Amino acid sequence: MFNLVCSLKSQSAIIFCNHRDAAERISDTLNEKGIYATYYHGGMDQDERERALIQFRNGSISYLITTDLAARGLDIPEMKHVIHYHLPLKEDEFTHRNGRTARMQATGTAYIIVHESEKKLDYIDYNMEVLDVKNVNSLPKPPEFQTIYISGGKKTKLNKFDIVGFFSQKGKLEKDDLGLIEVKDFVSFAAVKFGKVKELLKNIKEEKMKGKKFKIEVARNVIKKEEEKNKKF
Repeated sequence: MFNLVCSLKSQSAIIFCNHRDAAERISDTLNEKGIYATYYHGGMDQDERERALIQFRNGSISYLITTDLAARGLDIPEMKHVIHYHLPLKEDEFTHRNGRTARMQATGTAYIIVHESEKKLDYIDYNMEVLDVKNVNSLPKPPEFQTIYISGGKKTKLNKFDIVGFFSQKGKLEKDDLGLIEVKDFVSFAAVKFGKVKELLKNIKEEKMKGKKFKIEVARNVIKKEEEKNKKF
């Protein structure tokens, strides 16, 4: 898996597993090796799932390891790469997974990881081309953006224009320093160029937005949140 991810030329990918614990395990392993990844599955609460998707959508996380929960119906970008760490038992699930690379006439590549001892499935052509990744181990480039959390949203009269103006005027960011901004009911998330985050937070530390002081910080990802939960027990 590690070598395959490293072979993708730093392009993002969705990695599908059949089990929740496998998704978490693979995500943890990739992060330990210096690859920016997170997991997504039905055992997470809604806020955790939404945060994972936001960071994946805005380019703060490059690799989403997920169950079939992400195979359809989610607002995530078109992918050039889909990886099947586990193959689904049914062909239609396989098709839906691969569909993540084929939206709006886009094209992409699906990769299958199989072991010779695994039971062969009828819908897979096992004579397909084999990709050699044995000697590929250079790490993907880090994400271009980092996600900033803001403790205000639609219900507190905050919108995208407010955030853009505040980050530009008080935070001294240029237009190209800002990426995707998502405003929820009570919180918001903004993608900021990685190298500009420290300066931004310093510049706005004592500033108010629309006359109110909001908590603004680097958004914690799902992995860090889970680690903090475990420390309580």
